[in-house]
Amino acid sequence: MIKAGIIGGSGYTGGELIRILLNHPEAEIDFVYSTTRAGKEITTAHPDLLGLTDLAFTDTVNLNVAVVFLCLGHGNSTSFLKEHSFSSDTKIIDLSNDFRLHADAVLDGKEFIYGLPETNREKIKTANYIANPGCFATAIQLALLPLAKANLLGDEVHINAVTGSTGAGVSPSGTTHFSWRNNNVSWYKPFTHQHLGEIGESLASFETPVGELLFLPTRGNFPRGILATAYTKYNGTLEEAITLYKDFYKEALFTQISDQEIHLKQVVNTNQCHIHLYKHNNRLLITSAIDNLLKGASGQAVQNMNLMFGLAENSGLNLKAAAF
Repeated sequence: MIKAGIIGGSGYTGGELIRILLNHPEAEIDFVYSTTRAGKEITTAHPDLLGLTDLAFTDTVNLNVAVVFLCLGHGNSTSFLKEHSFSSDTKIIDLSNDFRLHADAVLDGKEFIYGLPETNREKIKTANYIANPGCFATAIQLALLPLAKANLLGDEVHINAVTGSTGAGVSPSGTTHFSWRNNNVSWYKPFTHQHLGEIGESLASFETPVGELLFLPTRGNFPRGILATAYTKYNGTLEEAITLYKDFYKEALFTQISDQEIHLKQVVNTNQCHIHLYKHNNRLLITSAIDNLLKGASGQAVQNMNLMFGLAENSGLNLKAAAF
């Protein structure tokens, strides 16, 4: 069994990671680290796990576990790794944005590989350190990567993506509490969202022209999931686009091309990304849907762990959506 440690287990991504690993056939949780909840049962933070575990949070770190997941706030993973020297045999998967960009990918000799399996599967298999992609970044990249590879992304791309409130983290804020979020929709960080950097680097990896990405993030009045729509100029036929996408993702276990229009409920509680294509005149509309806490965070982290340890890629991740 793969011994796993979790750093920062009291938040949404930590809770989902605990849930997946508790049911993983080839991994088990060695410790869940939290300085604010040390000694308290995990179910005090995650009551949905009541009856599934009697583990408690700890403020002690086992530096020799097989794999450690960093579920810390952005900017905190770097300082944590500087203060804690894990064994050279310990694989590290970081769920923050600390190491996602090329300029930030190396820390004290540790080189972090960008953990998007649909494009970096072979590199992930031999990596010791993974930078898990962001949630918006995952949904948008998977929507656009086939066009970038085919040199069809030279014109500007208009993107709108709506996310659930869990994307803002477990700590309450003015735009996440129920009274404000319920029956409400708003945009934020227009054209400047922090995930644009990693999206741009992934699309540029094919060395083809990429037009300006005009991204408008939107807060939705629901807890989890991301529905992203992107459109750009496209002169081919819809059938050619569908063939292009299906060929690009033919070996991707968790990315599906749907012939029918998609909706958010069909992916929530899964590690799936569903994509639909629609053509209007000379515009191609690409819609993608993911669960921001799973394919956009913890599920993809376990997918990366599976690849790193030579396990079946879908081990522990055959999750069904609560579609009704």
